[in-house]
Formats: sequence, structure tokens, C-alpha cells
Amino acid sequence: MNEITAIKRLLKPGLLIITSIILFLFNYKWISIFILIVYFLVDNFYQLISYLKKQNEDKEFIKAINNGISDNLLRFVYPLALINENGDLVWYNKLFNSLKSEQEISETNILNIAKGLNLENVLKYEDKLHQRLNINSRLYDVYATPIEKTDKGSTYLLSFNDITKFVDYETTQEGIMLMEVDNFTEALDKTDENNRPLLVAEIERTINSYANNLKAMIKKYDTNKYVLSVQNKYIDDQIKQKFNIIEDISKINKGNALEVTLSIGVGIGGMSPLDNYNNANIAKELALGRGGDQVAVKHNNDIKFFGGNTKEIEKRTKVKARVIARALAELIYESSNVYIIGHKNPDMDCFGSAVGLASAVKQLGSKCNIVLNKDINAIDYYFNKLSKEPKYDGLFISTEDAKNAIDDQTLIIIVDVHNKSYIEDLSLVEKAKRKVIIDHHRRSPDMIENDMLNYIEVYASSTSEMVTEIIQYMVEKPNLTRTEAEGLLAGIFMDTKGFSFKTGVRTFEAASFLKSLGADTIEIKKMFTDDLDDYLLIAETIKSSEVNDNIAIAITPKNVDTVIIAKAADELLNISGISVSFVLGEVNNDIYISGRSIGDINIQIVLEALGGGGHMNIAGTKMSNITMEEVINKLREAIKKYLRIGE
Repeated sequence: MNEITAIKRLLKPGLLIITSIILFLFNYKWISIFILIVYFLVDNFYQLISYLKKQNEDKEFIKAINNGISDNLLRFVYPLALINENGDLVWYNKLFNSLKSEQEISETNILNIAKGLNLENVLKYEDKLHQRLNINSRLYDVYATPIEKTDKGSTYLLSFNDITKFVDYETTQEGIMLMEVDNFTEALDKTDENNRPLLVAEIERTINSYANNLKAMIKKYDTNKYVLSVQNKYIDDQIKQKFNIIEDISKINKGNALEVTLSIGVGIGGMSPLDNYNNANIAKELALGRGGDQVAVKHNNDIKFFGGNTKEIEKRTKVKARVIARALAELIYESSNVYIIGHKNPDMDCFGSAVGLASAVKQLGSKCNIVLNKDINAIDYYFNKLSKEPKYDGLFISTEDAKNAIDDQTLIIIVDVHNKSYIEDLSLVEKAKRKVIIDHHRRSPDMIENDMLNYIEVYASSTSEMVTEIIQYMVEKPNLTRTEAEGLLAGIFMDTKGFSFKTGVRTFEAASFLKSLGADTIEIKKMFTDDLDDYLLIAETIKSSEVNDNIAIAITPKNVDTVIIAKAADELLNISGISVSFVLGEVNNDIYISGRSIGDINIQIVLEALGGGGHMNIAGTKMSNITMEEVINKLREAIKKYLRIGE
């Protein structure tokens, strides 16, 4: 009953009674008038009570319907989520939680949960426009529907239609392998001319024989590159065998002075051969970016590595450095200002390369700042030296100040790091639209994305070596001061452990250039000297070490500086009978591990299993929310696993 009908029902008897009262009034019938008035009041009160009761019943009914609809949406057969146009979650039902993994429970953006979702295309919400995604081994068709559009933006309802039961989501049972003989040219150059055809023929025979054993389709598409289509069951066998083709290729001996190495990218688990090819391409780039001589297997978001035990061989060509330098100079000219940022707890390689690069940027006439926070223990000697010179006033800026000043034309140059976990401030980097990466570490799957230019050269001894080369091409006549040259030389000195590790011809060329600018090796030596207290801490750490099979594991006293942890790891290698060292230290409730190796053990692979990274000979990691005893057990297990599989 609506309100108008209710009013009419109240008015009809009321008019009749009022008319009767008027007639009785003329005849002076007061008792009848009183009875009619009482009846009128009682009747209207009853009608009013009935009306209010009915209204309340209607409201309760509507509320029950709304609650039912809301509850059904929460238990809807599909996972549902409301998002804004940036992908931020506004609301989701209970089934949506099934899309999340334990690590993603606190995620607030749909792209962190539905990895691979093309948000721009899905939000076009055209008829039949959707995207098919594999999430947690389930297959979903993802649809979007516009809900609301305001001045603040639009809201969309995403529905995830689970079609796993209806579709065999591994629509292709074959994976793609991309092979590249990564030192093909260098191996030929170091082979006698008469033996070169034999070497080429033996490489092709070995690869073709391998493909034949896998019953694979193989196609050579470049002098040193091959593509294979392989059934998944054979790829699974190769994963168990750790891809013996890597070892077979390295055993080729046709008069070649240089060992032949092979890099392989494997893509599996995609919806189509194209998906698998894209996975394989990414995997091969990772394998090459980590130094080659290894296999990377990409199964959707999961990446595994095999091999990688050959030391990186220096590529002598400087063509790439020259091209990168010119491209970087153009980006600097086009930018409103430049920020240079490194990794957490910066060392002299990170800081020295940042200072040298900042000098070159300023010589190009652009504004430049180095983003630096308070964790400068490893660089305090050099930092204090710079602070005394007026030239460097205003050069250093905090991350908060940088965030406030950044604009769309700001260029951020990231030095000595490309891993999201180790960057000084990831939110600042993600806020920037223009990014450049310069690094010498083996490529990590957790790489900073959307860069305009990256120069990751694992063959270089240090980032300082790379920056020294770049500066010479960026600026016609580099005008580095003696202090800046010393910072760069200190970076090279530190990462090569006094020119002992990973030193090539270009390393000494860079050092020679810096010496010509007046860099003083005595001043550099002062940067790495220890005071008596530090020396005693290092000695105490060495005393705690346990050595088994030439592998030493030591623990520092609590809350020492991370520099002490690294120096203790270096010092252990100076002891006869120790070829691998791992030093653990607890700093502010986090546990740091520094690893060093002069043997055949690739400590990068060992520490990658604990979330770290680095090089074959120098690597490290940080672990949180875990006890020292648990970390030691995990480290020992990672070492055993490495030795067990023979990598």
C-alpha cells in the first residue's frame, strides 16, 4: 500500500463523521457528538498504528532482500572484486580470497594478485572482451563491468569465471627451448683457422643430437641460435637431469682454447605456443644476463635456474658502452632533473659510481642529485671528505625530498642494483616514469620494470668500471676531479678485492684512466682500513668459524656493522684450507649473510635459494623474522643441495 492510498482510507470515514457532527450540532445532541468524536479519534489512532506497522514490515522485508542479495554476492559462484581504474581493490567477495596466495593476503592492487592481467584491455568492457588467466593452477575468464563513474574516477566489477573443468588449460603439451652459444665468436677467435669448421660442425652435431634425443623440432635461425619445440614430458626429464647439454657442450675440444658455453631459455605452461615462446625468450634473456652457461626455465611466474658455473669472460668490445653512453646523454638532455639512486647500505662501488656519474651529468648542463639516506657506514670516510668541499653542497638529497620534487620529466638513474628488494627506495623508483639501470650483477628475476634503458653487464668487474667507460663517451673531455676519480677507483678496488677477482683488460684500462686524473692509491687504501675495534670484531668472528670441506661458516657478535660482516668474509679466504666463506650477523633483528668463494662453488646459486644474489665469487642476502639457528640450518641445507646436484 502506498502513502496516497493510506491517506484516502483515513479521510473517507473522517468526512462522514464530521458531517454527522455538524448535523447533530444544529440539533443540540451533545452526547451523540461526543460519541462520534471519540469514535473518530479511536478509529484514526488504530489506522495510524496499522499504517506504521505495515511500513515497518515493508522496511524489514526490503532489508532482508538487500541482505540476501549482498550475502549471495559474497558467496557468489564466481570470485568478484570492485576495483578503480588503477586496479586498486575497493571490495571483494569471499571467493576472491581463493585467488590469493599467502604472500598476497595484504595486497591491495588486482595486478599483484591476477598477475599478467591486461587491465587496459579488460576495462574496455566490450561484448565478449575478456582475458583468460591461469591463477594458482586454475583457469579463469576475467570480465569487467562498469559500475560507477565520478569526478574521482571509475569503478568496475571484475568477475573471475572458473572454466578449469571445461577446458584443458594446458592447451599445448609442448614447450619452447631457445638455445644460444653465448661465446661463439670468442671461441672461434681463439681457435686455429684450420680447426674452426670442425668446431662449428661439432657444436651443431651436439645440439642436433640433443634435439633428436628429445624428439624435438629444431630450427637454426642464426649462426649461434636455435629454437626447439619439445614435449613437456621430455622437458621434465631434462629438469631432473639438470640439462646435461650444458656439460656436453663445454667438453667440445676441436683445438679451441676457450671453452664453449651455451645458454638456454625454456618456456612451458602457457596457453599457446606463443605464450611459451614469450616465456622462453624472457628466460633466455635472464640466463644471458646472469653470465650465460646456464638454463632458465620459466613456467608462468615460476623461474628456475640450472648451471652457471663458468666464470664470466670479459667481452672486449666497447661498442655497447659507447651506444649506451650516447643514449643516456640524450635522455639526460630531455629530462627536467636527474636523480641517482643505489642500493641499501651503499658501498664504495655504488657510491663512487653515483658521484662520478653525477659529475658527468652536471657537465652536460643538467640538474642532478644523489638520493642518499642515513645508512652510510660503509662510505662514511669518502662521504665526509666530499662534505668538506663546497662543490658538493646540495648534491645529496633524501628519498622524501626526492619524492616531493619528482615530476614526469625526472630521470632516475639506478646504479649497482637492479633487484627490487635491494633498491634504496622502491616507491621512489616506481613513481618515476623515466628510469635507467646501470649494474654489473647477475640478472635477477625480481628486476625493476618499465625502464627506458638498462645496461647490465655481468662481465664488468664493477659498476664503477662501467661508469668510468660511459663517462668517457658521454662527455668529450671528462673533467672529473681527483676526489671523484678516487671514488670510482675505490669502487673498482673494492669489488675486485684489490684487483684479484673478475679483473679484465677493461678493468685495468678504467683504472689507468682514473690514475691519469690524479687518483691516489694511498688515499684509496685509507678508505678500507680498519680501526682497532673493527679489527678485534673481525678476529672474534673468525674465531667462531666452523670449517667443513673447505667451507667456513662464522657468526659475528650481535649488532655489528654490515661492513664488518663483509670484511670478515673476505678475511676468512686468506686462511689456508678455506675456499668458501659465509659470515652471518644479526643487525636490528635482521640477519645478514656475506658469502665469498675462490673455489668451484657458485655462492650466488647457494644464496639465491635464501632470497639473495650477487656473483659466483661474491654474494649476499638478508633474512627477516627468523632466528640465527634457523638461518644456519637453511644455509647448510642450501649448501648440501648445491653439492648434491653437482652444480
